[in-house]
Parts: sequence; structure tokens; C-alpha cells
Amino acid sequence: MQALTSTVPRERISVCMATHNGERFIAKQIASILSQMGSDDELIISDDSSVDRTVPIISSFKDPRIKVLASSRRTTIPGNFENALACATGELIFLADQDDLWLPDKASTMSLLLGQYDLVISDCAIVDEEDVVIEPSFFRLHGSRGGLLRNWFRNCYVGCCMAFRRRVLTAALPFPATVPWHDQWIGLIAEAIGRTKFFPGVLMHYRRHSGNASPTLGGRRFSLWRKVANRAHLAIELGARIAVVGRPPPRALPG
Repeated sequence: MQALTSTVPRERISVCMATHNGERFIAKQIASILSQMGSDDELIISDDSSVDRTVPIISSFKDPRIKVLASSRRTTIPGNFENALACATGELIFLADQDDLWLPDKASTMSLLLGQYDLVISDCAIVDEEDVVIEPSFFRLHGSRGGLLRNWFRNCYVGCCMAFRRRVLTAALPFPATVPWHDQWIGLIAEAIGRTKFFPGVLMHYRRHSGNASPTLGGRRFSLWRKVANRAHLAIELGARIAVVGRPPPRALPG
């Protein structure tokens, strides 16, 4: 699919990444992100007590756009992302994992789409440890599509494929303690308060390997009661959050 293009100046980007013992792939991922960032953009990396060479590899880039938040105490995956997101200052917020690879037009394409939508999630190709494609379309594999009820029941929001406007971030923070997955929470918030877009273009390589934090290809293996409890907590927390933040007025679209 041909990348979208525009002559409109791009808004400032904050890329928020969570890391933990990611030395194997993080250099390639950071390089793929920095190559698409402007001089005023930022890459905020929250490191969750890595004991390998993750932080020294990050520091070796010596790039002023990189901001590292290091912790000596372990936290959860949502907590690690929340730490980075709380420090983001851009208008457009991108999430990134430590072991994926952005394709060259990801930032520009998603930034353009965010001129019309509050949250955009792109398709991705799933690759193995050697960058070999094992599934060309995550969307096709999982039947990904939008909808509040659908994604409350069966989540299609994958954080590393998502970007959203600051108004979504403002509504989503802080993450409720009872919500197990930050990406689903952010996606549902965006569904509730704004306009979302599932963009069918493949804009990144989503790496699956033995050290992944989430078992995407095999599904998230919870007991039936845990699944019921998770969905109940999501519904309760979403209702409570929307009652507080309300539904913001729609943005005026360009043109």
C-alpha cells in the first residue's frame, strides 16, 4: 500500500518505549525510530531494572532526543509504559516496544492520519528473531477492527502499532490498577471519546521470540473467571473515567 503524504507541517511527536533486558534487538529498533523523528521530537524510554546492556546501548546513541527514565525497582508492563507516557510532551503520542522494527513511512503516515482521527492503529507483519516474516498481516490473522463493545470483549488494540493524540492520553492517565493491559485501556478510551482508525497498511515488523512479554500469537491465556473479572473491571473503570472526563467536543477537521 502506498504511503500517505502531505505538505502540512507535522505536529510534535513523543515516542514512548518500555524496556527490560532488551539488548538483543533494541539498537535496531531505536535506529528505525530516530530516522523518522524530527529535531523537536522525543523518544522517552522507561527502563524497568534491566540487568543486561540495554541502558548502555541506549546511551551509546548520544542523541539529545532520547530521554531515559531508569528504575531500580521492578514494575508491571502497564506501569512501565505509564511512566514514559506521563513524561511525554508532544501532541502526537506513539507507543513502541523494544524488539520491533519501524518501517520507513510509519511516523509520517500515522501523523497524517492523526489529523483526522484521535487514535490510529496500523497493521503489521509478524517476524521471527531473524526478521523472517511468519505472518504478513496481523489484522487478517486476528480479524482486527474497531468498535467499543468488540474490543471490550475481544481486544484488537496492540500498543506497539498505535499512535494517538494528547487528548486521548489525558483521558487515559492514570491507568486504573485493575486494568491488566494498557493498550486495550487506551484503545477503549479512544473509542469512547473520539474517532479511531484501523489503517490496513503494514507499517512495522512485530517481532515474536522466546523473550516476548506478551504471548500474542498464542493468545493471552487467562482462566475463564479471570477473563470475566478483567472485562468487568474494564467496564467499571471505563464508565467511571468517562463520567469524570466527559466526552470532549469533536475537533474541527482540516479543510
